[in-house]
Amino acid sequence: MPCGVKFVVVTGGVLSGLGKGLFMSSLGRLLQSKGYKVIPIKIDPYVNIDAGTMNPTEHGEVFVMDDGSEVDMDLGNYERFLGLKMTTDSNITTGKIFKAVIDKERKGDYLGKTVQLIPHVTGELQEWYKKVAKDSGAEIELIEIGGTVGDIENQIFLESVRELSLEEDVVFIHCTLVPQLKVVGEQKTKPTQQSVRMLREMGITPDFIFCRSERILLDNIQKKLSRFCGVDPEYVLSGPDLDNIYEIPLVLERQGVSEKVLEKFGLREREKDMREWKEIVEKMNNPKGKIKIAMTGKYMYLHDSYVSIREALRHAFGNLGYDAEIKWIETTDIEEGKLKVEDALKGMKGIIVPGGFGSRGTEGKIECIKYARENKIPFLGLCLGFQMAVIDYARNVCDLSGANSTEVDSKTPYPVIDILPEQKKINEKGGTMRLGAYPAVLKEGTLVRKLYGKEKISERHRHRYEVNPDYIDKLEKNGLIFSGVSPDRRLMEFLEIPKHKFFAATQAHPEFTTSLLKPNPMFLGFAKACID
Repeated sequence: MPCGVKFVVVTGGVLSGLGKGLFMSSLGRLLQSKGYKVIPIKIDPYVNIDAGTMNPTEHGEVFVMDDGSEVDMDLGNYERFLGLKMTTDSNITTGKIFKAVIDKERKGDYLGKTVQLIPHVTGELQEWYKKVAKDSGAEIELIEIGGTVGDIENQIFLESVRELSLEEDVVFIHCTLVPQLKVVGEQKTKPTQQSVRMLREMGITPDFIFCRSERILLDNIQKKLSRFCGVDPEYVLSGPDLDNIYEIPLVLERQGVSEKVLEKFGLREREKDMREWKEIVEKMNNPKGKIKIAMTGKYMYLHDSYVSIREALRHAFGNLGYDAEIKWIETTDIEEGKLKVEDALKGMKGIIVPGGFGSRGTEGKIECIKYARENKIPFLGLCLGFQMAVIDYARNVCDLSGANSTEVDSKTPYPVIDILPEQKKINEKGGTMRLGAYPAVLKEGTLVRKLYGKEKISERHRHRYEVNPDYIDKLEKNGLIFSGVSPDRRLMEFLEIPKHKFFAATQAHPEFTTSLLKPNPMFLGFAKACID
């Protein structure tokens, strides 16, 4: 029996990194604007259970959800575009699905049957898809299958959605590349033709083809793809390169994509409202000016390591009518003497010290924080940036020479940042105690309280080290304000320095709770201070 939910499956061809996640996020945004409740699922074919143990330089940023799940960065795009708070069930990996099947087999749920990829793994996947839709109350579920058609690791997922289409209403959209070689100057269709042929060999015929290209797809190329791939010309969609990813929904809207998808399902538009989205995109595309912001970290050569911070800045500055021009500064160069901090930060209107792990680059981060504090430059510290701000203050204001985090220096004479006793028992990777959304109480009369506009808030975390309670009194007596604490007052969540234009930091990751239509208060306040 059909479950009553409509499914859109997005697959990829030719090569990875074409923007399947952005396409799906954009389509979801348009379907929302037509009055439908949507929920996305991202399938990652790797065998890891989740992205938590992956190096950001290999796989990009690890995105954290309210429930503490560590997931692929594409889910960050889903939340930023759709304004949703999802759960771990919206991210399926090969590791997760195989573990679920093996756990059932160990409990005897298969009643002695030989457990096979088909029907047991594919059946478990279909149950997963339907459960996510049911639990969320969604009317349309969007499923993105990572990788490309032809990858051996995603074949079981393609088979699962093929089987799903035999019982449910499923629309298949294939994202592919139409390259344009400078030598011939022509948009080439052969890669797409071959990719679609491979997909059809898996038993799936796409209803739509979304073609990524440098420029808008030419009419004759669109017709050629239609003829050779067996897809109606109006269902061959163009995805030209854009400077602003938030313009993608508007490009799709001009091609009537959401209306065509609804038509495939036999559904009608209930409403039509992209007005606010269009207004913000117009501001972003025509900024009043560019504001130079320094991003200081140790993964600077891979900007995707900080994609949520980058997008949080775009949301905040974009809503204010400005553009953030980010200067990526490798703090390892500062601590090794290759770069002077004053040269690195010259002309910057704001400084961000983001999260991270390990000791490399931390001394360079502390120098950047000290420079921001002493020169009254707006500063925002995130997670590790919060901890480094405490260390700077302990060393340079409280005269605790050699103060440090025990993560960096286990023999520091002043461990102002340390693992709390109850955390020292945790050894398993991914078992971080502070993972996911945690509440904080904001102190009356502080900058942070003014930014959020309420006493109790919640932000997402990803760390194990905390401010050592033994040093809180000394830090506060010397002028540092812990403006947000946990409800039991044991954990320090926010800090700030009064009489500073904007010097604030948080143990949390507010970049994980921002969206285009609702920028996070910390980033919005930081942006206003930088503009002023």
